[in-house]
Amino acid sequence: MNDIQITLFVLIAAYLLGSVPSAYIIAKLRKGIDIRSTGSRNMGAMNTFYTVGFWWGMLVLAIDIGKGALGVGIAYWMGAPAAIDTAAGTAGWFSYLPLAAGAAVLIGHNFPVFLKFKGGKGGASCIGILVVLMPWGLIVYPAAFGLLLLITRFPTMSYGLAFLSFPILAAFVYHSPPYIIYSVLIFVFLIGRYIPRIVEMIHKSGGSVKRVAMRKNIKDRM
Repeated sequence: MNDIQITLFVLIAAYLLGSVPSAYIIAKLRKGIDIRSTGSRNMGAMNTFYTVGFWWGMLVLAIDIGKGALGVGIAYWMGAPAAIDTAAGTAGWFSYLPLAAGAAVLIGHNFPVFLKFKGGKGGASCIGILVVLMPWGLIVYPAAFGLLLLITRFPTMSYGLAFLSFPILAAFVYHSPPYIIYSVLIFVFLIGRYIPRIVEMIHKSGGSVKRVAMRKNIKDRM
């Protein structure tokens, strides 16, 4: 296979992998519900925690992180170099394949072919993608999440803000402009995907941003 054939194979495989709807399958098998129409209506680990159960949510979290990690891993397995060759210009495009594979997983999770292109947001898959690209994230991201959780005591906010640890890693540990741009774009993408949900929660709380930020029980999170 030449580089173009490998690229097409990797991108299609990564998209199909991202399209595997773990939360949907588990919610259907365990409770017979469509998780996209209950709770927060997001097809992800957090909604599974609240609507199906803690350990089932943990399973979804593990699967979705695994999807992101495996999607990038396929690119490396098919011969993509471990480091991006920024000096090679257009000749080094193949070294960007792992980043493209990660994006394909994310697109698959958000727009799964198996569910008429109506999926989740992909936060957990983003963790897997970025940790494989920057292995130090395996230590730094959980540490950042834990520290933020101690400060804020709000899991969703902490989990989102902890993604900022990846651009910092990209800049000061990996010294990679492509990784900086890529991790910032992922952070912005996730924030953009969550904006409609945040607006909905503010509307349900009577316009109170404080109440949304200080949610403490399951009812307030739905």
